[in-house]
Amino acid sequence: MKYFTVEEDRTPLYTGVITGSHKWGLPGVDTCPACGATWGDNSRAYPSVDLTSVASLAEFTDPWAVPIEEYERMCELVRPFLPPGALLEPGTTLGPAVGTAVGRFGQLMTSYPSWLLVQREALEKLQAEGVQGLKGVPTQLRFRQRNSPEFFELELLPVGRLHADCLPPDREPPCPRCGRVALSLPAERLLDAATLPSHLDVFRLEDFSNVLVCTERFAKACKRLKLDGVVFNPVPISRPKKRASPVK
Repeated sequence: MKYFTVEEDRTPLYTGVITGSHKWGLPGVDTCPACGATWGDNSRAYPSVDLTSVASLAEFTDPWAVPIEEYERMCELVRPFLPPGALLEPGTTLGPAVGTAVGRFGQLMTSYPSWLLVQREALEKLQAEGVQGLKGVPTQLRFRQRNSPEFFELELLPVGRLHADCLPPDREPPCPRCGRVALSLPAERLLDAATLPSHLDVFRLEDFSNVLVCTERFAKACKRLKLDGVVFNPVPISRPKKRASPVK
């Protein structure tokens, strides 16, 4: 199986711009007692989560960093509403995408921070093709134009990791308290074959949530259906090392 990153098509044909965010989110962490970092990353999102019933118990609309004890309390409020396989980190966003949109969009589009949006007809076609793991959530985007598209956001679970061979050998392990990984995304990437899912054709990486990955099945279906708006760039995967033959 071949794999690709899903990235924005930057040709002048696509002028669409989205300004917005998800309805709710977890705050960042202010000065983690274990690693000392203040941080948050909003590239991990679960648009299907509905926090209406617990929204009064915490400030889920304020992205500013809070003490880690408050962040952990909010995580426990959120956890029962998460889809299976979801992972939390400071800055995780929740609920439907809300905002405004204008311009020309393709059938698919990626938007900061690493959303993957698909128009209704395109989503239905991909599902009919048997592409695995497509969970589309209606957005709440307001379009400043006539004949506006109806976009769904694909809920992408964090699975799969980069292989150790493309990462610094002296890297530090994730913080045991807040989970922060003090690494920059390498320019040359290699997927760890042992971590890749067999039940999903599109997902985001667990260790670098801003990287969207799809299988060859997904990329070929989009090409066959002539779905535009994104580009697919091949990314290599690790291969099992051959065992040395026993000495006779």
